Amino acid sequence: MKIFKGFEEAIKIKNPVVTTGSFDGVHIGHKTILNRLRMLAEKYNGESVLITFDPHPRKVLYPDTAGKDLKLINSQEEKLDLLEQAGLENVIIVEFTKEFSKITSEQFVRDYLHGMLNTKVVVVGFNHHFGFNKEGDYKQLWNWQGKYHFEAEEIPEQEVYHETVSSTRIREAISEGYIQRANAYLDHYYIIKGKPVIYQLDDNLNLPSMVKIPLTEECKILPLPGIYAVSVGSSLFNSKGMVIIHRRNDFTSEVLLNIFDTKHSADNDKITVSFHKMIHGAINFSDSRSVSKINMAIDEISDLIY
Repeated sequence: MKIFKGFEEAIKIKNPVVTTGSFDGVHIGHKTILNRLRMLAEKYNGESVLITFDPHPRKVLYPDTAGKDLKLINSQEEKLDLLEQAGLENVIIVEFTKEFSKITSEQFVRDYLHGMLNTKVVVVGFNHHFGFNKEGDYKQLWNWQGKYHFEAEEIPEQEVYHETVSSTRIREAISEGYIQRANAYLDHYYIIKGKPVIYQLDDNLNLPSMVKIPLTEECKILPLPGIYAVSVGSSLFNSKGMVIIHRRNDFTSEVLLNIFDTKHSADNDKITVSFHKMIHGAINFSDSRSVSKINMAIDEISDLIY
């Protein structure tokens, strides 16, 4: 997958089949759009393209309200990995600024989709809006097909458990500890990717050895504090494991990982931690009963088939 920082670098993409959006989570609805891009790119002998934005538009437009505490399902690195796994060929990362937000929907289509990319097909999801004040929609795209020489296509809403899938709904499931529900919406495991560092626990607690996974982006959403069954993967190994989401204070939580396969050390290798299910609620390390709860969780996770 090719990654472009802005439109200027991307002008040589062949017969672009394009969609736009934040694509946080790269969930089942996003994948439906990406699959359609791939099919249309084959039909038109072209390439699939996602135009996405950094930072998230809400953080720029509503820094004191909706964007202030917005947490995202994926870091930028995680999102790009998931997009590549989904078969996307090109991603254009646009720096989202207040100035860029003032571009009207027709300016965006005229100057960027048509003028710079010479887009062949534009594919958008159900109820997609774009441009200044979210004035643009599929109806406009449909009306502009002849004027700007592209085809427009809309993908219907996607449902899981008879519920409409959205990044907002997935964030809610993750933050409430409903990992299996979030995974169903995502159509893959919720992940945390990072480079582990040694974590020193109180020796008197007699707890299993753990590493800490520092978050690369502060806005990354974390599950509800508790114990989780996970799988751990890197370029060197794969293993079952246990994650403890531990709340240090009212504002910050940390990710502590115990890797079951002790033959491997994750200290110097970037790993991907995939969350499978919640095993136990929040743990208080100052409580002597925590040791038995953690050991019971390890036994339960060891017996799980995954």
